[in-house]
Amino acid sequence: MTHHPAPVTRIPGIGLPPRAVVVGDPARAAAVAALLDGAEEVSHHREYRAFTGSWKGVPVVVASHGVGAPGAILLFQELADAGVDTFLRFGTAGAMRPGIRDGDLVIAEAAVRDDGVTQQLLPPEYPAVAAPEAVLALQRAAREQGAAHHRGFVWTRAAFQPGLIPLTSYDGAGLAAIEMELSALYVTASLRGLRAGGVLVIDGVNADELVDEAATGGYDPHREIVAAGVARGGVVSLEALRLLAEIEEGAQ
Repeated sequence: MTHHPAPVTRIPGIGLPPRAVVVGDPARAAAVAALLDGAEEVSHHREYRAFTGSWKGVPVVVASHGVGAPGAILLFQELADAGVDTFLRFGTAGAMRPGIRDGDLVIAEAAVRDDGVTQQLLPPEYPAVAAPEAVLALQRAAREQGAAHHRGFVWTRAAFQPGLIPLTSYDGAGLAAIEMELSALYVTASLRGLRAGGVLVIDGVNADELVDEAATGGYDPHREIVAAGVARGGVVSLEALRLLAEIEEGAQ
């Protein structure tokens, strides 16, 4: 592989595999890369850490984008410039409706664009949607791995900590979860004619009526049940990329 660093993330500027798993945490990127055959770290600059390798014969890149959509979208754009055409975001999120438990997976069909960056790129009416085949591949992979999972819309919100504005904007809208980067990925992919999907591990609850501080002790994403969900989610993400590659090969 020829390494011409991209200007912001310093990932290789060309020659990356066409399929990528993108995550927030650089340590999670390393953990997912550890599942690959022939894993190699190809860059690490700021929050952006990237690996290449193969999953069951399918070449992939695993890269981290940090916290928040403004920085994450830079990685998505530079990965696309380097040859990636299929993205699956594997992250964590807070549950927004009853019945979605810690450690469960949420497969995001679309996202509310409250991300703090795409509003400066496009009118608010432009949608942030997953590729249908990516949703189906993630669902099939989750089912085959025996992972509890849900499909639905998610809220991508720039602010992590609560402020004076309560989380009631979408009460009754049936949103499954809240996170910080996915709508930026979906918009980037749509604008560039690429394919994207997302699977999120629930690490807490965010709907006010769901919070039980006495029972949970407050927000703690480092519990064993969350770690188990993250371990399952990494396999589900990679397996979904393999399924998507299989679909492409069958269509040729």
